[in-house]
Amino acid sequence: MAGTRRTILGIAAAVMFARAVGLAGAEPRKPMVLVPEDIQWGPIAGAPADVKGMDLWGNPAKGPHGAVQKFQPGFSAPLHTHSNDLHVFVISGTMITSPEGGPEKKLPAGSYIFLPSTYKHITKCDTGSECVVLIETTGKFDVKPVEEKKPAGMK
Repeated sequence: MAGTRRTILGIAAAVMFARAVGLAGAEPRKPMVLVPEDIQWGPIAGAPADVKGMDLWGNPAKGPHGAVQKFQPGFSAPLHTHSNDLHVFVISGTMITSPEGGPEKKLPAGSYIFLPSTYKHITKCDTGSECVVLIETTGKFDVKPVEEKKPAGMK
């Protein structure tokens, strides 16, 4: 069972990586070789300053795209949604997510999560190390805060 799970995760990672470098796209693209020392982390529009990213394909401000994002240990984003669906593959570290009012789910390296655009969730990076993820979105990237419901009688 564990071997099958690793194989499925490996295939998912390979497919997402192939898309990232343009091997699985419909149009011919130039080959891309990316090694850790080539990564130039920068700010992500609409994300907190302590989250850095690097675009791999597409334009996150305009439409579908893929990117690598890095979160500092202990990072926490309050309840939010996104305008578009996200596919997330954890490369390193342990991401933590929880639905509105639900339990936390730890996502170690090799984990995958699909976040529909309407899914209200909290995102965190465990305190043990930074978290690096590969994301693919169906449209532009944004973070839309969800106002927390206050108990009756509170303003």
